[in-house]
Amino acid sequence: MKMHAVDDINSPGGRFYRHALQTLLDAGLPFLVGGAYALETHTGIVRRTKDFDIFVRPADAERTLRLFAEAGYHTEMPFPHWIGKAFHGDDFMDVIFRSGNGICEVDDQWFEHSTEGIVLGMTLPLCPAEETIWQKSFIMERDRCDVADVAHLLQATASRLDWPRLLRRFGEHWRVLYAQLVLFGFIFPDARGSIPATIMQEFQNRLSHETSQSRLEKPLCQGTLLSATQYLRDVDDEGYYDARLSPLGKMSPEDVAIWTANFTDHK
Repeated sequence: MKMHAVDDINSPGGRFYRHALQTLLDAGLPFLVGGAYALETHTGIVRRTKDFDIFVRPADAERTLRLFAEAGYHTEMPFPHWIGKAFHGDDFMDVIFRSGNGICEVDDQWFEHSTEGIVLGMTLPLCPAEETIWQKSFIMERDRCDVADVAHLLQATASRLDWPRLLRRFGEHWRVLYAQLVLFGFIFPDARGSIPATIMQEFQNRLSHETSQSRLEKPLCQGTLLSATQYLRDVDDEGYYDARLSPLGKMSPEDVAIWTANFTDHK
């Protein structure tokens, strides 16, 4: 299904994005459009930014940056666990292959369930609503929280979501999705019925059967999956294990240090 157009073709940023995207198309490198442009096609919410998000498989991240460098753009891999960047003046393109917490990795299912939209006059594949909800649900920083984006995505797409796949995406982190659904019902009371009753009942059953405390050798803080900074005292000073780290998570201590410095070095 083609979504409505997103047009900003003649701006300097628009020309940069179109050329960069055409570079990938000519090379046959698979990618998906995400970020503000995909949000607009999914929900109709217009939010112009200086960046343009594309999503690629981890195995294609370095090649994507190499193609952009060969096209004349400055490229960087500032955070090797999830994102690279290509720059042209004040505009830049984010090359995303995981989420900042290391969880939401771009895999084949993102591409298998992608939709199609007209972005900057080009017919391009878009990140599926399910994977977009999955990724955005974990963004709860002090200065950026994507609860509103998730609510608007649910408002626009709940009737056609692949709910079983969405639940599988969250897996053991299902409480994050449940929290988003509860907030959605608060934000848009008239739309509560768009969330399948079976889904809400499933979560209620899980809560009622779950033990009050986890059985771990060391206290665990999963707040770091939601914010890179607001739970540092817990993992650095209070002895809690950081859920981003192996074996529970996919980040190394070096990844965590680099990602944390991005926030703390600018304070």
